[in-house]
Amino acid sequence: MLSTKAFSAGRQLARAASSARVGAVRSKHTVPDLDYDYDELEPVISAKIMRLHHDKHHAAYVANLNATEEKLRNAEAAHDLAAQVALQPALRFNAGGHVNHTIFWKNLIGEKNGGGQLHACALKTAIEQKYGSLETLSAQVNAKTAAIMGSGWGWLTFNPATASLDVITTANQDMAAAVGHVPLLGVDAWEHAYYLDYNNVKADYFKNIWRVVNWKDVAQRYDAAVAKHRAA
Repeated sequence: MLSTKAFSAGRQLARAASSARVGAVRSKHTVPDLDYDYDELEPVISAKIMRLHHDKHHAAYVANLNATEEKLRNAEAAHDLAAQVALQPALRFNAGGHVNHTIFWKNLIGEKNGGGQLHACALKTAIEQKYGSLETLSAQVNAKTAAIMGSGWGWLTFNPATASLDVITTANQDMAAAVGHVPLLGVDAWEHAYYLDYNNVKADYFKNIWRVVNWKDVAQRYDAAVAKHRAA
C-alpha cells in the first residue's frame, strides 16, 4: 500500500501534468504538436521513429492519463480512498510519460536549424564552470544514462538545493521534478526512442542525440529556473 507521502507525490504529478494543458480544469490532456517535421531530426532520429514515438507512444500516455484522472475524479467524488491510492502508480507513470515527452520534443531541433549549437549564454558559462566543457558534460550524461537498468531518462537539471547544474537519471517515466530538480534537457533511454535506428547499440544513440539538441530551449529553461530560484 502506498504511503501518505507517495500518495501526495502522485497528486503533485497530476498537477504537473495539468500545467501542460490549456482550458478548463476538467479538459483533457492532448499530445502537443511538434515544432518540426518528422524527418527534420534525420539521420540522428528517423522519421519512422518520430511518428511512432510521438503519435503512438506519447499518445498512449496521454490517453491513459486522461482515463486515470477520470477514474480518480470518480473515486474522489465517492470518497473512496482505497481506489484513490490504487490509482497512484498509473497516475505517476502516465503523467510522467506525458510531461517528460513534452519536454523532450522541445529539447530537439534539426541540425540545419541550429541543432547541437550552444552559443554564448548563461547556460554555456554554467556548463563550462562546472564541467569544463560541453563535451565533458555530454560524456557524463551519456555514461549515467547508459547505466540505467531497464528504461528511464537521463537529465541535465537545475538543482535548487545547490543552485547549480546537475546530472541525474530517473527510472521508467519518473519526472526530475519528483526529486526536486528542474528539468532542462532530457534524454529518453526507452528502447522505443532508438531501437529501430540503432538496434542494440544504444551508445551510438546517446552519442548522436547531442547533434540535435535545441540548446536555445535548454538555455531558456535554465534562465527561468535561475530567476525563479533567486526570487524565492
